[in-house]
Amino acid sequence: MFSGIRSKVIAGAIAAIVIGGGSYGIVAATSGSATTTTASGSGSGHAFPGGSGTAGGGSNARSGPAAGGSAGTAGSVSASGFTLTTSAGQKVTVKEASTTTYEQGTSPASAGAVTAGVPVLVLGMTDSTTITAAEVIVQPPASSASSPGGQVIAYSKGTPGSSQQVGMIPADYTQGTGTLASGTTADKATQAALAAYPGGVVDRIVELGNGDYEVHYIGVNWPHHIFVNQSFQVIGANS
Repeated sequence: MFSGIRSKVIAGAIAAIVIGGGSYGIVAATSGSATTTTASGSGSGHAFPGGSGTAGGGSNARSGPAAGGSAGTAGSVSASGFTLTTSAGQKVTVKEASTTTYEQGTSPASAGAVTAGVPVLVLGMTDSTTITAAEVIVQPPASSASSPGGQVIAYSKGTPGSSQQVGMIPADYTQGTGTLASGTTADKATQAALAAYPGGVVDRIVELGNGDYEVHYIGVNWPHHIFVNQSFQVIGANS
């Protein structure tokens, strides 16, 4: 859905390799118990509509809003913002501010470009399923990005999340470690994740010790962690 984003498709049996000085585990889809995550002072688990339903039994307590975003179809529009619905059916509330910028395709636009029924990409500060928009892109350019494998599983109340793992997961990755990313870095990682796995909400991006990024994904049953390398290519995903 977004230009300039390319993802590398990875397949194969479980193995360990070294790429560009970083250690990774290559995994195919696997079974096992679902996991929860923490990040930079955050709580564990994954948020879903209305705060109900979690993967791994955790809550989504966090220290506060963080950089992220979502994409979908605009719904109701008001003077203060609009709603959008993702391709997986997640409802998102978008709050606009005096500093919010707008594009239509690749051209500058105004808030008036947002109308019911148009596709939109929103980047900004995310608090559960509410985003305070820094940038809104109406009719974002198409992308040829592909994912490392697996399909987004839409959220369904009471349904456990999948434990599937695909692509490359940094071998030294530990949930709860890393530094929250912001600014252009967070925007690029968010766009990469949304292009490869549309349907959810990015509620934070964590820079890992090897320079890659963990994108935390909510509003779907799978995936919950999307891994993006330093070139902003999606390299793996898990629960």
